[in-house]
Amino acid sequence: MNTSFERSSRPTDEWYTPFGIFSFLGEFDLDPCAPIEPLWRTAKVMYNKNDDGLSKEWNGRVWLNPPYSRPLIEQFVRKMAEHGNGIALLFNRCDNRMFHDIIFPTATAMKFLRKRIRFYRPDGTRGDSPGCGSVLVAWGEDNADIIRDCELEGKYVRLNDNEKDNVLR
Repeated sequence: MNTSFERSSRPTDEWYTPFGIFSFLGEFDLDPCAPIEPLWRTAKVMYNKNDDGLSKEWNGRVWLNPPYSRPLIEQFVRKMAEHGNGIALLFNRCDNRMFHDIIFPTATAMKFLRKRIRFYRPDGTRGDSPGCGSVLVAWGEDNADIIRDCELEGKYVRLNDNEKDNVLR
């Protein structure tokens, strides 16, 4: 689930990742931010906002495309950092506090995507080009390898070299 990726008079958290992205990233065990009425499966277990994915236990490899409204985005990214196993899809806004306080100290790697992702609306129609590019953030060595080696075009950047470096301070 995403929020106002497009300039709109009615911002929303309901923007969905194109199905094709998952073919590059593999299978996920959990999506704690799935849509209420998903257009396709994003993980084996999918929690929507009615399930309150923040309050649930996270297990396995997590796909995180959080609601981008505040404070939810920071809360979900912090929980992902604490969980330490998964990939998040976020706005490429590396100058903000969330990147400096949560992502940079804990994530294993990032991949800045070359092309902007055109997300989907709940009715299945494709949105316009968003106002900002996206970045994949990986926690865990296996996930870092996946974003490094996948065919999504972009710049891979290593952040932390081992698990002991990946701690929230």
